[in-house]
Amino acid sequence: MVSQGPCLAIEAGGEKTFSLWRDLFRKIAPSLNIVWWKAPDVDPAAVDYLLVWKPPAGGLTPFSGLKGIICTGAGVDHLLKDPDWPVKVPLIRMGGERTGVLMAEFVLWACLSLFRGARAWAWQQERHIFERELITRVASEVSVGIMGFGSLGRVVAQRLLLNGFRVRGWSRSGRAEPGVEVFAGEEALGAFLGGTDILVNLLPNTPETADRLDRDVFAGLPGAAAVVNVGRGTQLVEADLLAALDSGHLSGAVLDVFRTEPPDPDSPLWVHPRITMTPHAASEASRADHARYVADVIGQLEKGGMPDLAYDFSRGY
Repeated sequence: MVSQGPCLAIEAGGEKTFSLWRDLFRKIAPSLNIVWWKAPDVDPAAVDYLLVWKPPAGGLTPFSGLKGIICTGAGVDHLLKDPDWPVKVPLIRMGGERTGVLMAEFVLWACLSLFRGARAWAWQQERHIFERELITRVASEVSVGIMGFGSLGRVVAQRLLLNGFRVRGWSRSGRAEPGVEVFAGEEALGAFLGGTDILVNLLPNTPETADRLDRDVFAGLPGAAAVVNVGRGTQLVEADLLAALDSGHLSGAVLDVFRTEPPDPDSPLWVHPRITMTPHAASEASRADHARYVADVIGQLEKGGMPDLAYDFSRGY
């Protein structure tokens, strides 16, 4: 390996995409020494950073000098199933400004679609029906509640506020955000849900958040509320959502993530008239955006800082 700046070894995407990563980093961060993680001339002990997606179990053991591991996905639970995972090395989830903007724009589209009844229009078009049900509400009369109010949730909140929505956030810590009504902890969940017209799920993926969007949560929402799930598919109890939609308690849902992707061909989610499905496409920045983010993360770690999206092993996200 050439001795220059920090050494970044790349596993993400497999060997076939390594040249794409290498060429991007040469433009974005030319001081980095970019290597393929399995190259025969690479000394694993001399690698400073790893960019990974799904390395084999135990595959990181030879990399004894790591200062940080960056995952190309926002979720890292699949990595931590490895019993030999180096838990003392900082693990950084994928992020970056573009990722937040993409998510914010997706949620804005979903909220506008839900309260203006866009799914009904699409359903009617498929059947050559030309009927109007006038909706006179405007965004300032719609309260969007973000469940899982972390760094990404705050970006989403600001975009919604700019477009006139009332915004509230719920999380364990309840960190304040300008213009947002913030609720903290289980004791405040009822109040949060009770004033939410559109519930947006951005919860982190932990054992505690599995099946979190269930009949009790839906029952806590006011009548004719709607749901947007851009968190994890395992956090939504699909049968409970369908029951709430069929009963009329919920008016609609936009689902971007699912327990099984794609859902089974006979899943009722495909054909429900009040559900809009998207193929896990809410927020995926380009490879170049990812490379810029990785370079920024390495710069922070080299200066002794810790990026905002560092995985907290004690909290599980």
